[in-house]
Amino acid sequence: MRGDEMGQTQRTQVFAHRGSAGTLPENTLMAFEAALTAGADGIETDVQLSRDGQLVIIHDETVDRTTTGTGAVKDLTLAQLQKLDAGDPQRQLTATIPTLDEVVDLLNDRHFTGSLNLELKTNKYPYPGIEERVATYFAQRSRSFKLVFSSFRPQSLVSLQRLYPQAEYAQLFQTNSNWAKRLLRRHQVVEWHPDIRWVKVHRFWLPRVQLRPWTVNRPADMTYCFRHHFRGIITDYPARAVRLRRHIQGD
Repeated sequence: MRGDEMGQTQRTQVFAHRGSAGTLPENTLMAFEAALTAGADGIETDVQLSRDGQLVIIHDETVDRTTTGTGAVKDLTLAQLQKLDAGDPQRQLTATIPTLDEVVDLLNDRHFTGSLNLELKTNKYPYPGIEERVATYFAQRSRSFKLVFSSFRPQSLVSLQRLYPQAEYAQLFQTNSNWAKRLLRRHQVVEWHPDIRWVKVHRFWLPRVQLRPWTVNRPADMTYCFRHHFRGIITDYPARAVRLRRHIQGD
């Protein structure tokens, strides 16, 4: 249910969207490091498959926007992907596209006890078998943190939940909440990750469900979520959000 219907006792989690994406190159180890230093409760990131079946961390289905290369992630091998620069040349920052394993190593090395929110980027290209690969990977890895799986593609969540039921599941959506309602009724997800614009449109009749909206960057939107004690927010600016939460909700 909504935080303000829980007696305003719930502390709103701050999830760093693609790391500290507002201040550093998104979905890079340096962005994740900055988010941890800022005190984020969670790291939100995206997983896809390379041509040779490796789990890689990148948001877009192509490398064009965030790297020096061109082409679809699914058409490039891990070796080809990691030759690309995913940094910020204007600031002379260089970075590689990380693997899931590198991100998990970072979180474990930092003894992170928050949550890793892994979005399966299967809504445009389904990446057949990615759910099995993710489930197998985490079944074999020790970790210091909790797991949250999300996707815009409900079939991915249902498939992965059968394989790895010990994680938390959340349905992503922008405007249409029909699948989110269906999965909630079936107890296949425990929360929704809606667009913050959907939240604002529905603010007078929000459903009784835990909400962790994205991408909450404006201080006014952060303040709204904190005052209503939502489950969490997903933001490009985790340091800003942590400071504002402290002011509104206390330590």
